[in-house]
Amino acid sequence: DTSLTEVNSFSPSVPISPSSMINQYKFEDEPELRDLFITVDDPESHITAIETFITYRVVTKTTRGEFDSSEYEVRRRYQDFLWLKSKLEEAHPTLIIPPLPEKFIMKGMVERFSDEFIETRKKALHKFLNRIADHPTLTFNEDFKIFLTAQAWELSSHKKQGPGLLSRMGQTVRAVASSVRGAVKNRPEMFTEMNNYMETFSQKISLLDKIAHRIYKEERDYFNEMKEYGPIHTLWSASEEDIADSLKGLASCIDRCCRATEKRMAGLSEHLLPILHEYVLYSEILMGVLKRRDQIQGELDSRVDALASKKTEKDLFSEEIGKLEDKVERANNALKADWDRWKQNMQWDMRSTFMNVAENNLHYYEECLATWESFLASQTVDLHVDEDSEDRP
Repeated sequence: DTSLTEVNSFSPSVPISPSSMINQYKFEDEPELRDLFITVDDPESHITAIETFITYRVVTKTTRGEFDSSEYEVRRRYQDFLWLKSKLEEAHPTLIIPPLPEKFIMKGMVERFSDEFIETRKKALHKFLNRIADHPTLTFNEDFKIFLTAQAWELSSHKKQGPGLLSRMGQTVRAVASSVRGAVKNRPEMFTEMNNYMETFSQKISLLDKIAHRIYKEERDYFNEMKEYGPIHTLWSASEEDIADSLKGLASCIDRCCRATEKRMAGLSEHLLPILHEYVLYSEILMGVLKRRDQIQGELDSRVDALASKKTEKDLFSEEIGKLEDKVERANNALKADWDRWKQNMQWDMRSTFMNVAENNLHYYEECLATWESFLASQTVDLHVDEDSEDRP
């Protein structure tokens, strides 16, 4: 069963404390010394006669010898990130390219140029570049280096050197033809298992994503209702002199719990929701990678069938088949290595994310419980004082 159970499986030696568990995994998965650091920040709005768009500052610091300088600062718009992703897919068709945030957003969610949307996109673009930088192969891609170092006019000039429209149309036609050709005859069992795993993973991660958004919506509705109760109790205390202090105490407790709820909502929106949605996008990317691998395999299979049906030009076909066999082997090896790496990263992300959510929930309930226990204790003391005063002669 290709389920997510392994994501939740822990060694018996793992400590119970969520905080300790996170620290243990961070210690075990500590990366080697990095030599490339990238930061995406400082979004800036640009308005022209034709369009309005946002650019982001990309700062790169490195000690690598292939870079002419140790630090670069450039500005990039979303279309530049799309270009980089397409170039990486073109150069490495069976490697798992990290996902970009979608270009368009759901109607009714957030405005395209709102501060919330820009901040969310900035973080996603930052993660996109750093995932590439941490990848053992993608990090040395020449187009990636140009993206990080070239000024705007240099990047624009470099983009024009890419494949022309007819070439891109030809690639699209071949991809569509391959997708409708049917199942690959000689697909290795390993890649069939990968495909089955991803179909199940896609269903489950999409379900988790929907549940997380529903939880966040319910939490937001609860927060909006609760933040009205504090002022109501404060106003009430002005007209009830005998219980004014108790009502003010209630208002104070509600306000504290309201702030704790807002903090928990921020944790969900900053950590849980982005990670789940990123892996929804990853599931689509991986299905595309598997299709591209099948396309390469299908090309080899068609040449082998053609060779079997032809009596002439066997030498020419044999040479072409040999090259295709090498291409398939390289594609298979690249995907196998990237698959193991991706699964390890996915498991780490899921563990740390859900443990972080659990720890935040514990802190939230402990804070609210302590707030109300303190209030009730103060009311009990006041009650005893009142009873003692009534017993006195």
